[in-house]
Amino acid sequence: MSLEITDLADVDSQLDHEEKAVREGVRRWVDDTVVPVVGNWFERGAIDDPRAIFRGLGDLGVLGMHLTGHGCAGMSAVQYGLACLELEAGDSGLRSMVSVQGSLAMFAIWKWGSEDQKQRWLPGCVSGEHSFAIGISEPGAGSAMTDMVTSATPDGDHVVLHGQKAYCTGGHLATHVFVFARWGKTQGPKGIGALVVERGTPGFEVGHPERKMGGRGMPEVELFFDRCRVPRANVIMEGDPNSTRSFKRLMSSFGPERVGNAAMCLGVAQAAYEAAKAYSLQREQFGRPICEFQGLQWKIADMAVQIHAARLMIYRAATNLVDGFPDPLEAAMAKLYANEMVQRVTNEALQIHGHAGFTRALPLERMVRDSRGFALGGGTTEILRNTIASMVYGRAFDQRHG
Repeated sequence: MSLEITDLADVDSQLDHEEKAVREGVRRWVDDTVVPVVGNWFERGAIDDPRAIFRGLGDLGVLGMHLTGHGCAGMSAVQYGLACLELEAGDSGLRSMVSVQGSLAMFAIWKWGSEDQKQRWLPGCVSGEHSFAIGISEPGAGSAMTDMVTSATPDGDHVVLHGQKAYCTGGHLATHVFVFARWGKTQGPKGIGALVVERGTPGFEVGHPERKMGGRGMPEVELFFDRCRVPRANVIMEGDPNSTRSFKRLMSSFGPERVGNAAMCLGVAQAAYEAAKAYSLQREQFGRPICEFQGLQWKIADMAVQIHAARLMIYRAATNLVDGFPDPLEAAMAKLYANEMVQRVTNEALQIHGHAGFTRALPLERMVRDSRGFALGGGTTEILRNTIASMVYGRAFDQRHG
């Protein structure tokens, strides 16, 4: 899906040779590997030969590409965003694999894990030999993730994990799961830590894949931990029952993920916009191309403005770094705007295609479906507004009190 990118802000001119090379390399891989089969993935609700795809992503160098050491590529947040943009233009489920593995699981291991843990897991993550899922949400703890009840109880050289996780992207394919759990009889953010559970550990079971509205190439599953004994050597960060420190540290991994999520939205919106513009030039009604009708011109203009604004916000978030990673406020703002922008743009693109866009013969209806999920993962648009407001006011607001 080689797109003619309309860059009204001329951000492209600010990209260096290495950044452009990453974009072109990922685009070629998507064109060769994903585009010919993505329709089948969508219909089946699963990626064909996911292990081969994961190894392909490893060969491409995009797994944990923004980290350094242990085989990681050490690329910039801009390069990571460009890779996510191109992957998302191919398939949302595929991009989810890269985001969950690199921005969430690998980042936390890289940032907070011991040297032994880094050596054990990061090289395999980079190559695609290991595939990580992440278990945070629970049936009763979604946006209110600090309501989680999955418990981690130390017992000698092990930690006994007990509870359930929900909406775990790719959990049925994962060789490892990065699990958030609660240490001690605490409430709220105190006592929340994380550990890695390997596939096949007694007491760990994976539910049946759930078919989704969008991103259907990578289903979600529930995870069940029935007094699952995990070696203490797999604990990334033990929860402190007397402090929120461990939870706040773990949540710092969402900065890079949010920039990646925003870039993915840009990738889908850009693809939809280019398709709509091309269609409006060649489709004729009433004896002339439909691009000559003012009503459609306004739609295209609005789409271009929104994509332009999103690109600037994403580029700003990817380049305005704090301690080497995206500024949390800039990242939250970029994700919020991009999440809502992509829904508007894909919907208008489908409308421009008329009934043809409503059929599965064209990718527009898949883009509309995929775009809806961005505003749910990595912080809903409502939670992002709360986060932004807290940063603007310089204080936290307890959502549990009216």
